[in-house]
Amino acid sequence: MTTWQLQPEFHHLRGYFGSLDDIFKLDGPQVSHARDFSEAIRVEVNEQQYYVKRYQAAGKGIRRFLGTPRIQREWENLLSFDAWGIPTAPIVAYGMEYSYGLFRRSAMITAAIPNSIDLLSLATSNDPRLRDRQWVDHISKQIAVITRTLHAKQFIHGDLKWRNILVNGNGDIFLIDSPCGTTWSGSFLKYRIKKEIFGLDRYARRFGLSRSQRLRFFLLYLDTPRLNNKTKSWLREIMAYRFRRDQ
Repeated sequence: MTTWQLQPEFHHLRGYFGSLDDIFKLDGPQVSHARDFSEAIRVEVNEQQYYVKRYQAAGKGIRRFLGTPRIQREWENLLSFDAWGIPTAPIVAYGMEYSYGLFRRSAMITAAIPNSIDLLSLATSNDPRLRDRQWVDHISKQIAVITRTLHAKQFIHGDLKWRNILVNGNGDIFLIDSPCGTTWSGSFLKYRIKKEIFGLDRYARRFGLSRSQRLRFFLLYLDTPRLNNKTKSWLREIMAYRFRRDQ
């Protein structure tokens, strides 16, 4: 059984992305590769770039046989981001094939975001924008709002790192790559929120953002203009988590 969904706004690309068979015939520069598991390539159609992810397994280890396939979780999460108003890479098409009830292959296509770069690449190239306080504040506000929106939905991205946050030439932020994202509740949710916020702060420290800039992000995330007893308590919990990690 094969399912394949080409999004309505991309029906003009049916000649290129019309079926799963078509997708596995595509050729282009390889962006990433996991042996015997998946690969991502970049293709260009009518001067527009697209990223094609192709999977030959549902997941790694026991996940090959149990639970929702990794790529299905990714396209479902990206569709959720769009529904929640979180900017992300537009999904062009997605689907998978089963044989005798077992996963055989799957693919997902996203449109490239023009003139964009992930924050990790931007930081490691010593981009001068990271020394522009106004630009950093603009970026921090967007990331804080996006993160707060996710957590309000009880959703944890699972890999909320700078490499999965894109910024374009206008300073607009886009969130990508969330195959591990899922919803949590109770103490599990609280723990993972701390872990996710700590991860963002760790990159901010690593690439030279000041304490005041990092505090500004925390306040933006908490949607409060200044520190109070509640926010101080929350920050102490983050610092305690960081201390345990450092140990």
